Formats: sequence, structure tokens, C-alpha cells
Amino acid sequence: MIFVGIDWAEAHHDVCVLDEVGVVQAKGRVPDGVEGVARLHAMVADHAEDAAEVLVGIETDRGLLVGALVAAGYRVYAVNPFAVSRYRDRHGTSGAKSDPGDAKVLANLVRTDRHNHREVAGDSELAEAVKVLARAHQSLIWTRQRQVSALRSALREFYPAALRALPELGTVEACSILGMAPTPERGRRLTLAKVRRSLAASGRTRNLDRRAAEILEALLAPQLEAPPILSEAYGSVVGSLVVVIDGLLHQIARLETELAERFERHPDAEILRSLPGLGLVLGARVLAEFGDDPARYADPKARKNYAGTSPITRASGKRMVVLARVAHNRRLADACYLWAFASLNASPGARRYYDARRTAGKTQHQALRALANRLVGIFHGCLHHRQLHREEVAWPTGLDAVA
Repeated sequence: MIFVGIDWAEAHHDVCVLDEVGVVQAKGRVPDGVEGVARLHAMVADHAEDAAEVLVGIETDRGLLVGALVAAGYRVYAVNPFAVSRYRDRHGTSGAKSDPGDAKVLANLVRTDRHNHREVAGDSELAEAVKVLARAHQSLIWTRQRQVSALRSALREFYPAALRALPELGTVEACSILGMAPTPERGRRLTLAKVRRSLAASGRTRNLDRRAAEILEALLAPQLEAPPILSEAYGSVVGSLVVVIDGLLHQIARLETELAERFERHPDAEILRSLPGLGLVLGARVLAEFGDDPARYADPKARKNYAGTSPITRASGKRMVVLARVAHNRRLADACYLWAFASLNASPGARRYYDARRTAGKTQHQALRALANRLVGIFHGCLHHRQLHREEVAWPTGLDAVA
């Protein structure tokens, strides 16, 4: 067997090839792209006859380079950069660091410690497509929230009436109204008919007259106002943010439609949708982050660890404390937390389990993390047995009393 470390970068990658005893067999820098992959294969071919004999360490689990390595039949280990930095300290205390040195560190890591790291999963192309869409969809939602927070902050400075009229700023309806009235002075020019037409164009079909009257009443109510020149400046900021948020809303809806379509085509979608609290979007996120390689997780504990829902224990002498896991996949942890929250109204067993944790003195966050941990285990069992979720099997009598 030979061991390859790759310190990847945008334009080039440093490569180091070691044999089984750690002697450097080859090293060098290859460009990104087809030429670089060809040169890397040539370096490896001089020392290995079978692709299965090649073990690769790299600090990412995605991208064209990783895809090419997996497609070639190499066993690829994606190592967390934080773990690599700690491993580097095992071999020297000077603090020196270089790209060729990191490539050697990665090669040594998979040579001696690969059993402590997870091999890159062989997910299907459909699962990878769902992952790309789910991550882009979630990133746009996070971006929208940042822009909405900026809009709320600006309105609070000069236009409090708009906040009372439109408490939900991240909607097409709010963007439409603020597009017409980004300042208090322009808000006073609005008529009931204009507001009603704007709400109808935004997609509202019910209570149009009542909602239009409420908005207009709030905008026309007396309020403290900034000087006109300052108000106009803030109005320009509001107008720009509204355009950005409105664009994000439409792109989020477009991606959500495509994400749902791809997700529903996946063989595991039916099992995921049967689990309480998982809809199309949240189910797609869970599938995207877990992947669909059936051999990726040896047992439920491994899946829980990857999700970041299982707690960690710190013990020394007579002192022991149980804490939330710090290192985790942020996107997956976020999805599991929302999944646990949504399951409370969808599953009596999940509600009993959560209530039992709260009764035992756990905080809301602790109880939801514990519930998410249990749900991930149920999900693993459903996939392993290829069975849909059944409430009486997942939540047997007395489970809510388990700590």
C-alpha cells in the first residue's frame, strides 16, 4: 500500500507519496485541473499496481479533485484541518508550516491513524445533487436573514411606523410595500387602493381590505421623524435592501422547487418523509448532509456522532461532566435541531420524550438536542431495515422515562 497526502489549493496542489514505513517515494506540486490529476496519477502509478492500494489524505470532502480521486478507485480520507494542525504538532515543536510539509503530514496521518478518520462516502450522484441544492438553498436563507436584520436596523433608526405595519420584513408583501414607501413622507402618500393592489400582487388572497387598512393606519400614525435629508438617505438604503431581499426570496423559492423535485426522486425520500417533523426541505437537508452511502455509518452511534447530537463526556478523577459536542457539521446540526422541534407536534412519542427531559431539569436546548439524538437513531434503524417510521416501534411505552 502507498499513502498520498494532498495539500490542496485553488491553483495548485502539493503532493507527497509515502510507502508503508513512511519513506518518501515521490513529492511535488501539480496544477489544478485535468493536467494536475494526470500528473498525480503518474506519480502514484510508479509505486502502486492497483488503485485500491492507494490511500489519500486531503482536507476536504468535496470538489472536482476529490471526485476524480474517488472515481479512480483510490480510498480517500477527508481530514478536518483542525485535526491536521494537531497532528502536525506531534512531529515538531518549532511551529514551522509549509504546503509540502502539510502534504507529508496528511500522508503520514492516513498511514498511521486512518482508523480514527472517516473515508469519503460513495454517495450517489442524485444525493450529491440534492446536497448542492440543499446547501445553496440554506445559504440563501441565511443571507436573506442577514439582509432582513440590516433592514430592520435601518427602519428602527428613522421609520418605526414601518416596523409596526410590517412585522415580518422577510416577505414579498413587505418588500412590495417598502418598495413603494421607503420613507415616512412617501408612506403618507399611499392610498388604500395602492396598498390593496400591492398586497394582491404579492400573492395575498384573503383579508385584503382588512390587512391593507391595518398597514395604512400604522404608516399614517404620528411618529418621531428624522430630518428630511437624513430620512432620504435612509430611504435609499431601505430601497437597496428591499431589492436584494426580494431577489433572494424569488431565488429561494426557485431553488426550493428544484430541491423538492430532486429529493422526491431519491429512493430514501419515502423513509425520510415518514419520520415525524421532516418535510420536503428539511428532509432534503438531512439526506444531503448524511449522504446515502449505506456503508458510511457502522452503527447508530457513528451517525449520531457525525450529526453532532450525541453528547461528549469529560472525566478526570472524581469530576465528570456531560457536554454538547463542539465539533460538528453545522448544517446537519441545524437541520436536526429544527427536525426535533417540528416533531413535537407530529409525534406523541417525541413530545413525551421531550417533556420527560424538561421535567428532569434540562433546558429547552438540551431537551431538543437529546430528542434530535434519539430521532437520528430512529432514522438509522429505518434505513437499515428499509422500513417506514412506525410510532409504536420508535417510541415504545416507557421510553420517555429513560435518561
